[in-house]
Amino acid sequence: MRNRFLFAALALVGLATAQTPPPKGQQRDLKLEKIEPPKPPSNAPAHSYAVVVGVAAYPKLEAKFQLHFPERDAQSIYHALTSSEGGNFKEENVRVLTGAKATLAGVRDAIGKWLPSVAQGEDRVVIYFAGHGFIYEGKAYLAPSDFDMGNVKGTGYPMDELGSTIAGKIHAKWKVLLTDACHSGAITPEDSENLNHGLGNLTESLFSLTASRDREISYETPELEGGHGVFTYYVVKGLEGEADLSPQDGTVSADELAEYVHTQVRKSTNGLQNPTSDRSSYDKNMWLSFIPGNVNPATAPPPQFGTMAITVNMDDVEVFVDGNSVGVVAKGKPFTLPGLKPGQHTVKGVHQGFEPDGPREETIYPGTESTVNIKILIPRRRSKQAEEALDKGLSYYQKGYEDNYKKAVEQFLKAMQLDSKYSQAAYYLGLSYNALFEEDKAQQYFKKAVEIDPDYKEAHAAYAGMLLDIGDVDEAIRQINTVLTLQPNHEQALTMQAQAYRFKALYDQSIDAAHKAIALAPKSAEPHLWLGDSLRLSGKVPDAAAEYTQYLKLSDFDSKLAGKLNYYILGSLFGMGKKKRAAQEDIWKDLRSLAYFGICDCQYLSKQYDAAILACQKSLSYYSQDPFAHYDLGLAYLHKADVSDNPADLAPALQHLRQVIAINPDLDQAKTAQKNIVMIQQALAAQ
Repeated sequence: MRNRFLFAALALVGLATAQTPPPKGQQRDLKLEKIEPPKPPSNAPAHSYAVVVGVAAYPKLEAKFQLHFPERDAQSIYHALTSSEGGNFKEENVRVLTGAKATLAGVRDAIGKWLPSVAQGEDRVVIYFAGHGFIYEGKAYLAPSDFDMGNVKGTGYPMDELGSTIAGKIHAKWKVLLTDACHSGAITPEDSENLNHGLGNLTESLFSLTASRDREISYETPELEGGHGVFTYYVVKGLEGEADLSPQDGTVSADELAEYVHTQVRKSTNGLQNPTSDRSSYDKNMWLSFIPGNVNPATAPPPQFGTMAITVNMDDVEVFVDGNSVGVVAKGKPFTLPGLKPGQHTVKGVHQGFEPDGPREETIYPGTESTVNIKILIPRRRSKQAEEALDKGLSYYQKGYEDNYKKAVEQFLKAMQLDSKYSQAAYYLGLSYNALFEEDKAQQYFKKAVEIDPDYKEAHAAYAGMLLDIGDVDEAIRQINTVLTLQPNHEQALTMQAQAYRFKALYDQSIDAAHKAIALAPKSAEPHLWLGDSLRLSGKVPDAAAEYTQYLKLSDFDSKLAGKLNYYILGSLFGMGKKKRAAQEDIWKDLRSLAYFGICDCQYLSKQYDAAILACQKSLSYYSQDPFAHYDLGLAYLHKADVSDNPADLAPALQHLRQVIAINPDLDQAKTAQKNIVMIQQALAAQ
């Protein structure tokens, strides 16, 4: 029970959840589908062993040779290696030698005797050294704590001895040597012509990454989180996931770490220090750490198609769906159109001599038949040229992407010039400008559309969706209420109402609106998401978790139409800590991230920390910049460390709490995260 008192102190520092008040009297067990943990690559080593050495104080050396941070560096490497979001080494398989323990005898025993006795052919071995390195009579030595300049051969650890041990005594498929010493660059294989050839003749299983080139200084500075060697600081950051870049797949390869460390150290020291590695001498399949939250989520499964049942009020009505004619429909004979992707579709009915009905947006739900009623009522009064401009604009709008939206705007503006009372042209100008993130212009034309036609439900609804997106929740609610006055069973408006009331912390009203939307469209996913959020935030945790799970089931398909905007979910992440709008193509991922975060928070509140960790990691795999998911994940690791008395969980806790501050320092959670960071650092330093 090494740090129980300190862990208990940690648990008292404002461990409020991301957005959730403590629940009252909820049951402990949540009935959820099991979230499978991300699996490391199939070539994972059987076991992993490490020797970590850090020497700052040298009793037998002059004051100018004393260092400040190698022992802190060694502890940081240890935590990165043993972290479940890092090397995943077992604590008992890592030997740490710092200060007075890092004698020549101790280093020789750990590297020359212990490692060869435990490592086998399918294992991974890491050797790390932070301290001084010296060259004497053409040979390189690492300096243990009892190193004496007057007796270099007798007190230094020869690199040729290390090389022969790694090559001939240690049997492992992957061998890693990390050295952060003043002259560590002189011991790389590239410099073996001037020194011993011990490392140059090793097998391809060795990955050697050293802090600097020959004749360069390996820098340390107090400016890096309280003090670290620059090289080691970025090695740790890389192992924690920042080096997982090309591709970002949840693993940090040797190549990725070498590239990341070299780039960051060179940048940090203005080119004065250049880490080196020999990229031809190790297994290209070698990976050094596994970060579950970086594992790419699966792509959306294929669409689950729905059906549109079309009815008309007169004979010979030609029906267009997404700009394409689907047939001529007769009165009293419903026309069924199967195989439509779920989501928004543009529908228009045309009869010669009359104004068309539409174009308007209709929603198709997966596996269900949705009825669309087309009514041709008003004799033609609009110019043919204006309609042609609108139709041409729609053809661009439906293709999506910025250039097409701009072309659509040109045509819709032309239609408005030809007919200033063309409400549909104003409506689609609002949608197009919204797609271009020009909210002022979008607002202008949404207002114009409802000014021309106060009963234009689609325009009121689209305007409400944009207002939610930019944070004007009160005006969004007014627009939503207008839609519901015109059509009380408008499912999209009820879904937006549930979302808006959730943002206003009016959870009972949000729950009521969501239930109404679900009753109207049981296969619609979004109402379940806002229902889950409002249930969770009002303390009904088990019910909330079930709704998040239902959302994930119902949304587990590709609902994106080519370039179409589901306006009623574009604003979904307003108030969720995001600093900018979701890109159109990221909506599916962002909402799934939010649902998994909701499950994470439910599990966290129920003190099921392992399940919370899995759910938050899943959330971050869809959207890595969610500060609340990082916050809950950090707290879950922190509480897990407290319950298990396992300090290995403090390293990922520290990492994720720091991410909260990096992403959005203005959040209340960022302030609490900072307090816990200080306490975690004290706990780690006390080990």
